[in-house]
Amino acid sequence: MSFTNAPVTRSLVYGLVAMSIAVSLLDIKHYFYILVDLHIWRFHQTWRALIFQLCYTNSAEVLFAAMTLYNMRAVERMWGSRKFATFVFISFLFTSIFTPTILALFLRPLTLGVFNYLPAGPTPIIFAVLAQYHAIIPPIYKYKVATSTSAAADDQVPGITFSDKSYRYLLAFQLALFQWPGSLLGALMGWLVGLSWRMEVLPRSLIRWRLPGWVVGMRTQRRSQEFEGLRRRLEGEGASTAAATGSQSQADSEGGRRRTMGQQVMDQFHGAF
Repeated sequence: MSFTNAPVTRSLVYGLVAMSIAVSLLDIKHYFYILVDLHIWRFHQTWRALIFQLCYTNSAEVLFAAMTLYNMRAVERMWGSRKFATFVFISFLFTSIFTPTILALFLRPLTLGVFNYLPAGPTPIIFAVLAQYHAIIPPIYKYKVATSTSAAADDQVPGITFSDKSYRYLLAFQLALFQWPGSLLGALMGWLVGLSWRMEVLPRSLIRWRLPGWVVGMRTQRRSQEFEGLRRRLEGEGASTAAATGSQSQADSEGGRRRTMGQQVMDQFHGAF
């Protein structure tokens, strides 16, 4: 139970915890949430859309978010760090743009200004990853919690079926309700972005694009070095094949020159007759 083969998830968890603690110690929490009427329409602080997902403003959300990300590290292990980091980056861009836009242009006018607050925190990114976790990670076991002591006609006890993934969903659901309806909007937008990636609703070129390898610590050789290594391997294989062929030919020629005692006696008789 560790972050083995999940360096991006580890960086997300450690970065989220460190950033949230730093923001709290520096007393700059007021820069990371969004009030549409005040920050967007009055002061035009659109830059808040790019930073509101960098940290949480209370310790409970930090704890639940860190636990949820840790429990979903299997997604990175199945995809690889480079693809997972690309997905997180694209999800960050889409949710940073669409979540405040939908709140400012649609939900706030429809609710007559009641829905005006978007809390800080990467809840949209977490739910985008949760959509992938739900789709690609199968449950290990299932169990049923009985809701009645009497059995049905087919000897099946009525109850609710859970799996080992249920408590992970419960953690994420609690995270979506901490500061609702704003946190619930972020969770919904993240789930939609993750589902759009999964169903290839997003542009195919965007889905196939990958971050550079050095972003996740991958060391890539230059193409010339790759070809040089391939050439050396081919030369080594060619030399070993030539040596084996030469040895075989030499053995065949030596075998042809050798003559047994019986063959020599027969040659003598043939010469006599």
